[in-house]
Amino acid sequence: MSKKWYIVHTYSGQEARAKQALLERVQTLGFDEKFDEILIPEESVVEMVGGNKRTSKRKFFPGYILVHMDLDDETWHIVKGTPRITGFVGNATDPPPISEDEVERMTQRMKEGASKPKPLIHFDEGESVRVINGPFANFSGFVDEVMEDKEKLRVMVQVFGRATPVVLDYSSIEKA
Repeated sequence: MSKKWYIVHTYSGQEARAKQALLERVQTLGFDEKFDEILIPEESVVEMVGGNKRTSKRKFFPGYILVHMDLDDETWHIVKGTPRITGFVGNATDPPPISEDEVERMTQRMKEGASKPKPLIHFDEGESVRVINGPFANFSGFVDEVMEDKEKLRVMVQVFGRATPVVLDYSSIEKA
């Protein structure tokens, strides 16, 4: 049999521990050749905490991991009997594999997130915002244009009673 990718449901927030428990269980029982890779679908995101930029991980699918394995009765029982894992997604006894294309898209998204973290906060045009640092600190305005690729916004700020366009970084703005 050739190995295929399966989606496994875990306790929410316990994905890393479930992955580690499954790896240990596979190694202990001597089934290393039937399991290849275990992925937690996540990407890097940038958020502002206390005025500082902080990079953290955000899961695409909280409560799920991907397992590349040969599925038979023994391996099914190994996965199903692992602590913090509730079972396979799909048919409980004969789960369907996911396509290589879907796995490739997820791994590509993970690589993109690692090389260029996405901002955690998303802004929309017309949204009311407040400037939190720089020369326009404490000014309020609304988003006129979103430049996601540059992580910048053009904000219309009220200066002396007139709307003035100002281009600012995501990190200089918070939602009002």
